[in-house]
Amino acid sequence: MYSFLNQHIFKLISECADELHVEAYVIGGYVRDVIMKRPTKDIDVVTVGKGIDLAKRLHQKLGKEAHLSVFKNFGTAQIKCGDLDVEFVGARKESYDRNSRKPVVEDGTLQDDQNRRDFTINALAIGLSKNNYGQLLDSFGGVNDIENKIIRTPLEPGITYSDDPLRMMRAIRFSSQLGFSIEEKSLAAITENKERIKIVSKERIADELNKIILSPIPSVGFKLLFDTGLLPIIFPEMAKLHGVDTINGLSHKDNFYHTLEVLDNVARKSDNLWLRWSAILHDIAKPATKRFEPGHGFTFHGHEDKGARMVPKIFANLKLPLNEKMKYVQKLVLLHLRPIVLAKTEVTDSAVRRVLFEAGDDIDDLMALCEADITTKNPNKVKRYMHNFEIVRQKLVEIEEKDRLRNWQPPVMGEEIMQMFNLSPGREIGILKNALRDAILDGIIENNYEAAKLFLINKHKELMVK
Repeated sequence: MYSFLNQHIFKLISECADELHVEAYVIGGYVRDVIMKRPTKDIDVVTVGKGIDLAKRLHQKLGKEAHLSVFKNFGTAQIKCGDLDVEFVGARKESYDRNSRKPVVEDGTLQDDQNRRDFTINALAIGLSKNNYGQLLDSFGGVNDIENKIIRTPLEPGITYSDDPLRMMRAIRFSSQLGFSIEEKSLAAITENKERIKIVSKERIADELNKIILSPIPSVGFKLLFDTGLLPIIFPEMAKLHGVDTINGLSHKDNFYHTLEVLDNVARKSDNLWLRWSAILHDIAKPATKRFEPGHGFTFHGHEDKGARMVPKIFANLKLPLNEKMKYVQKLVLLHLRPIVLAKTEVTDSAVRRVLFEAGDDIDDLMALCEADITTKNPNKVKRYMHNFEIVRQKLVEIEEKDRLRNWQPPVMGEEIMQMFNLSPGREIGILKNALRDAILDGIIENNYEAAKLFLINKHKELMVK
């Protein structure tokens, strides 16, 4: 393992450890990732002694090029040096109270520290002291599990997951990120301990959920969340999408698996977390809007509007940001059917203007979501939809170049309208502003000041006559 320690910082840590007469090891994710040849800049160092003391000594050697942060309450320290982030902690053993995932911590040996790790692939350590520099310490067969692509706990999985239930989410996240399988006993233990996830803060759950969503094939993680019973606890709205009803021989598709297919389609195109959330939530209101119409089948009328109204509450429950990111998701959920409707019919300039007006700078993401939403297995339908989407995209470019409707502002603002006609704020101003907007979107007038002013004069006269 000596070749993995070719960065100068490891030599310096080794020198510092020997000067302080303590054992030091690089441990956990860094070791895992270098073995897997994955890029990594986060380094965890454990010492049989005081991790803070080792960090301070290293900081002295690095000088001004490094920044030291000390967290005395946790017994940890962090050094940022260039693009490296090195965290130091003393080896410890842990014991847990059943009603909390916060452990009682005591000083321990390296073996104690490896025992408390979540998975065998994260319990690997490489010696940094002079007497064991470059030596791999693999107490639980982590290298073998990396080779066989297995997620397994170092100790009995039921205890591991019950002690810290967030590890259940982490197991699924690593499976989704790395393409590993969760070992059978471990998977069963997650199912058995699923209710324990309720003691974990929603912020920590959301963090793991977002990492699952950003994995290469996020459906892997969501299927595991569903199959283990975690999803109905942490995200019940999504779990409700699962299932198929049949009446008089007429069925609807399983909206849970359809959503996962759309999510994977988006993931192949974009690493935008919030676009992926839009894929997850685009049909979230289908269970609430499902109706059966005799002779026709199941309908979900208005699910896009109701889904958009559900977004803020879902974000609040999951402790996701309630800022412009939430509004972005809400907008895409609301508009996700619009380009699909265009693609089914003749693409008119007026319809394209309205989509462009409402989507603004998010129009490209909306189109990506709509294309991902085409999950039919009929190749002729797919070909037809994609051809029509291409026509829509061409129209969007043409109309934007001509009419400049992204993030549209009216050519004549409300204050000027009031001055033009000596009006006070009220209903009449709203009527004039809406009429002006519709006239531009419908292509009745051009999107410029002169045309807008003339239209408003004529529209005001028309209102005065009425």
